[in-house]
Amino acid sequence: MASIHKEALIAAAPTEVWAAIRDVGAVHRRLAPGFVTDTRMDGDDARIVTFANGMVVRELIVDVDDAARRLAYAAVGGRSTHHNASFQVFADGEHGSRLVWIADVLPHEVAKPIGEMMEQGLRVVTQTLAVKRRA
Repeated sequence: MASIHKEALIAAAPTEVWAAIRDVGAVHRRLAPGFVTDTRMDGDDARIVTFANGMVVRELIVDVDDAARRLAYAAVGGRSTHHNASFQVFADGEHGSRLVWIADVLPHEVAKPIGEMMEQGLRVVTQTLAVKRRA
């Protein structure tokens, strides 16, 4: 199994970053606008995410842990036979955050394109949340 680990430092308080991540139905508005073009809830524990590249993914929300500031989800369907991921927010200094995004995927061949999408997504998230803080 391929494990992809990405981190980003964000110039926003952990409570602000976590509030955007835990709003699982608003990824396209609060977290990664432009990178994600739409997010629709599918019941209480799943969402349909549409990316700017046209990819549409159904994600099962596994856990939203406010105490640990951790969101776990599983992407189902598509080219992956297994895709489990999590976001976790940590304090970084007095006013910043460190966002950790980990995805475990199979088959190994999907790790490179998924990792590249994660990099792109983190750039948008970092910029979006830092801009909101300055506003």
